Amino acid sequence: MKAAIYCRVSTTKETQETSLVRQEEELLSLAQAYDFEVIRSIKEKASGYDLEREGLLEILELARDRKINALLVQDETRLGRGNGKIVILHMLLKYGVQIFTISHQGQLQISEADSMVLQIVSLVEEYQRKLHNIKIQRGMKRAVEMGYRPEENLKNRGNVGGRDRKDVPIEEIVRLRNMGLTFHDIAATLRGFGYELSKATVHRRYQEYTREKDTENSL
Repeated sequence: MKAAIYCRVSTTKETQETSLVRQEEELLSLAQAYDFEVIRSIKEKASGYDLEREGLLEILELARDRKINALLVQDETRLGRGNGKIVILHMLLKYGVQIFTISHQGQLQISEADSMVLQIVSLVEEYQRKLHNIKIQRGMKRAVEMGYRPEENLKNRGNVGGRDRKDVPIEEIVRLRNMGLTFHDIAATLRGFGYELSKATVHRRYQEYTREKDTENSL
């Protein structure tokens, strides 16, 4: 099992350097006891309330990219404190990363209170995802009902000469807007076809397009 080690102290005092070294040594021993392959060991000095930590962000990237299966820390407070700790735990667990600590001499035992909060966070996230999908389906349905035929315009949907998905399809935005769809529904519709666009982006690009057209017409 591939693992990463994360060590943290809250101040930049030189005396804390010893603590970082000790944490790493103890965690390397823990990794050896469980026969983990340590691919990254990170030490940093930062407050547990601060989420903007380079080392922490690197750990989350490793977890997201499925490069680690386990994370070793002295105790859960090394990951974070307060609400930030819950957020980090939630993300690591969502990515399938097992957390091992020195304080538990094994896998982290989450408290009953934290476990309850994590369940609530997971439930809220699940319903947010469902609502997001419903909005996309609603936007696509409205567009099609109003005569929109994406297979005639979007790449990989019948017309190989269509615009690439990574581009903002301004022609489609204008076409859907002319059909009477809101910017919210336009964004939802295009997300359904692979374009990761927000309502704000759709609105901004439409305004840019109309300004360009007004300028051309005035010349």
